Amino acid sequence: MCEVAQTVRDVRGGVKPACSKLWPMSADHRSLEQQLCSDLGLTRRPVAIAFRDAPPPGVEKFVGSVPSGCSFWRLASEGRTFFTVPSDHYNCAIGSYTHNIPLPAARANELNDTLGFMASIGYVRMEEVAGIPVLPATPGAIVYAPLGDTPVDPDVVLFRGTAARVMLLQEAAIAAGSTSVNTFGRPTCMALPAALANGMTISTGCVGNRVYTGIDEGELYAAVPGKDLGKLAAAGATVRSANAKLQEYHETRRRLLATDPDAVTPA
Repeated sequence: MCEVAQTVRDVRGGVKPACSKLWPMSADHRSLEQQLCSDLGLTRRPVAIAFRDAPPPGVEKFVGSVPSGCSFWRLASEGRTFFTVPSDHYNCAIGSYTHNIPLPAARANELNDTLGFMASIGYVRMEEVAGIPVLPATPGAIVYAPLGDTPVDPDVVLFRGTAARVMLLQEAAIAAGSTSVNTFGRPTCMALPAALANGMTISTGCVGNRVYTGIDEGELYAAVPGKDLGKLAAAGATVRSANAKLQEYHETRRRLLATDPDAVTPA
């Protein structure tokens, strides 16, 4: 189980996160993390991400350099709590784009250069770019933390796990009343603005993310709006129990039908 210790418009719609507001702690995030990890069998710590107009007081600023915005996910999953400012994201032109962070003039060509390279090798078509979800506003600071340690209420919570774990997360989201569960591929970072705009979003990841974060080959991501976390946790135990009963049912059915094709299987 997981251990608890500018100008780009959002073409898919959605609402702006409350960047200017430092929310009071309205939920016991440590208990939520413990419950979700236990009920859904998660082995990675969920990452709480909050988009703010300004750095929150009492939170450590990130110091250093990383090659991608998703590298911050890895650091938070490993137990660090910190905030970044826009300049910390400049090394990742694609991540800056999805986070609505304009690159400085000296580096402004890097987005087109990166997209041009990706298009030249057949990885992406340039006409796809306009459909990539982006944050509706440039954040002044982004707070990253393990869910159980977050100093502010998160806008998005990022889960990582095997397909079987993400399956349970998806079923819990549906049981909690989510009317739309979307699945995206590259770039992985667009899952954050997509979740803010449209609800729980599953991401199959991208090769860059897998290099920079070390995510296992069989793992996927699920991004959940922070406001939906309580409902998701409330549905988790029921989903776990139902799946355990269904697994027993299907295993019994398979065993009976393997020996007697005409057998009446238990309901």
